[in-house]
Amino acid sequence: MKRLHVHVAVKDLDASVRFYRTLFAAEPVVLETDYAKWMLDDPRVNFAISQRGGAGGIEHLGIQTETADELQDVYSRLQQAQRPVLDEGSTACCYAKSTKQWISDPQGVSWEAFLTNGESTEFGDAPDLSALTAEGACCAPRAAQAVCCTPAVTEQDACCAS
Repeated sequence: MKRLHVHVAVKDLDASVRFYRTLFAAEPVVLETDYAKWMLDDPRVNFAISQRGGAGGIEHLGIQTETADELQDVYSRLQQAQRPVLDEGSTACCYAKSTKQWISDPQGVSWEAFLTNGESTEFGDAPDLSALTAEGACCAPRAAQAVCCTPAVTEQDACCAS
């Protein structure tokens, strides 16, 4: 079963943890000096916040899968969306080890599709998502760069033929 992922950039992690702890009536399952994550079942969401120096607000959205087959199904849908896709392959991101791909919607909102397969002691670096949202990339406006993850493989441009 898939889970919606929401990552919000915050200016004050401690105040935000207190707020979301109260809102969700739950403790975070991961709590670091710059990051916190809740794995909620009602609603079924992986909700993460981080304080990493960026502007506050929605950082990116995603679909977290539980199996490799589910991940391949979502990857197939990303290709069908006829937008550029960034394939990171295996990466360390948000204190977790994952396999993932990125895509941006027509408004420039970044989405990741991923399968988590372990923990990491490091947050990870931001991927360069500019090819997904640059002018001319299917007419998408330029969006803010995501906060996590180191790109590992290649970009595929599935839609922008000149």
